Amino acid sequence: MAAAPFGWASIVRLGLVQTALGAVVVLMTSTINRVMVVELALPAIVPGGLVALHYAVQVLRPRWGYGSDRTGRRTPWIVGGMAALALGGFGAAVATALAETHPAAGLALAVLAFLTVGMGAGAAGTSLLVLLATGVAAQRRGAAATIVWVMMIAGFAITAPLAGHFLDPFSGARLMAVSGTVSLIAFAVAVLAVRGVEPARTDRGEAGTPKRPFAQVLAQVWAEPESRRFTVFIFVAMLAYSGQELILEPFAGLVFAMSPGVTTKLAGLQHGGVLAGMLMVAGLTMGIGGPVLGSLKLWTVLGCAGSALALLGIAGAGLLGADFPLRVPVFALGLFNGIFAVAAIGSMMALAGAGGEAERGTRMGVWGAAQGLAFGAGGFLGTVAVDAARLATSRVVDAYAGVFAAEAVLFMFAAVLALRIAHAPATRGSGTRRAASAFEATLTAR
Repeated sequence: MAAAPFGWASIVRLGLVQTALGAVVVLMTSTINRVMVVELALPAIVPGGLVALHYAVQVLRPRWGYGSDRTGRRTPWIVGGMAALALGGFGAAVATALAETHPAAGLALAVLAFLTVGMGAGAAGTSLLVLLATGVAAQRRGAAATIVWVMMIAGFAITAPLAGHFLDPFSGARLMAVSGTVSLIAFAVAVLAVRGVEPARTDRGEAGTPKRPFAQVLAQVWAEPESRRFTVFIFVAMLAYSGQELILEPFAGLVFAMSPGVTTKLAGLQHGGVLAGMLMVAGLTMGIGGPVLGSLKLWTVLGCAGSALALLGIAGAGLLGADFPLRVPVFALGLFNGIFAVAAIGSMMALAGAGGEAERGTRMGVWGAAQGLAFGAGGFLGTVAVDAARLATSRVVDAYAGVFAAEAVLFMFAAVLALRIAHAPATRGSGTRRAASAFEATLTAR
């Protein structure tokens, strides 16, 4: 007998794992980043390279997913991943403090710590999404994706100011104490949150069958046209999604003469749009939108296309002049980014089971690796593209407009790819409406 779908309490509990994960990661990408550049006077490329290393190791996600497929249990991989993440987070703080007196030793330890963080986040995050994909009913996938995403952001929002408060006056010892405390609390929260959520296994027959080698499973997943197409879609869409991450605020400052405070508020407006888009899709895909507006595929395509139009609006805003209301296309970009993100994650959970439970983790790992690599590369390539464009043109606004337009093209390409992706059929007991599945099938170019 199949296990009953997760209720809202179980979904929120799994969201707490994302909160814990975000609490550790934010110290790596913001606090420790800042300490290295300001207090230790290290070149910005040092923390930038370490963060890029954390993203690069995400290429191992398929292997972590395969490991959980072999054992048939996701909880040990979530707990183990969080343990590695917590250890790496504390190790990064120790490394930063050590670098103040022994730079070479500190940086060597930092490389090891950031690698550990990347591996821990990959192992825990992949198995968490697989567990959600397995246990969440089809009509709740959009809402579940929204909950876990928002709870991860909550981890950022809660940890950063609290850590900042206890870090003053700054010292290496304080940094280690704060990071160690955050890591310990995050690990404890994750362990308590995931305990007892995963149902006991009932597929004894499948558990006793020989397991195929990782390379064979990975090759089969990649050989499937739908899986490969979705991987390319994730990479292209996330490359476009993250490409504006590091250039939007400088654009607003250079072209629209906005102060740092105003550009920070502009970023807040964009994040508000992201939240609004996520909540809208979550509500509509739970049944409010009916069989048409409840389609995750529809919102994935519209989110990508809308993001492209918003980026073209931002590019045009700079060309039209400082009097243009930049806040409008920026909010629209956030709105459509949120729509795309939650719909794509929901679609990922739906497609993960296309090859059966035995390949679910590997499949999710492939997509997670594509997402992590694209996100890490997008921000870096966005800044490189702006610098290269500024060498080719004398006007700053033309350089930024060209890069925003290129990102819009990537989003439109992603929308075309999304149109060609077929959703997996609903699993038994999921409660998916047949009319919604039929509508999604009409969008698919087979």
